[in-house]
Amino acid sequence: MSRQSSDPDDFTQRQRALSRWDNEGGAAPRASILTGEQISIPEMTNAELVALHVRVIALENLLISLLATASDEQLNLAREMAGFISPRPGFTHHPLTVHAAAHMIDLVERSAHFRT
Repeated sequence: MSRQSSDPDDFTQRQRALSRWDNEGGAAPRASILTGEQISIPEMTNAELVALHVRVIALENLLISLLATASDEQLNLAREMAGFISPRPGFTHHPLTVHAAAHMIDLVERSAHFRT
């Protein structure tokens, strides 16, 4: 699938989407973000953690298979998106986000083994 649009707003949309994830909590409801309300999160059980781990492994492998058939432009875009993972101005890098960016690049590189 190739990118159909060279709309200058594409960059802005990507930046806006990624900025929601800078705090590792981009999926929070908008109301709680605006009010600063803290959401209590129960601890996960070991079974839940194992199930989550299995799902992440499955998703990574699925992503690698999709990246293996991606165009060079799409692979470059995936690498570029990894570069967008950065803290907001005035905040320091969080080790998990730095690791996530490196992991994104690693997934793209691992897909090269399956490219035809």
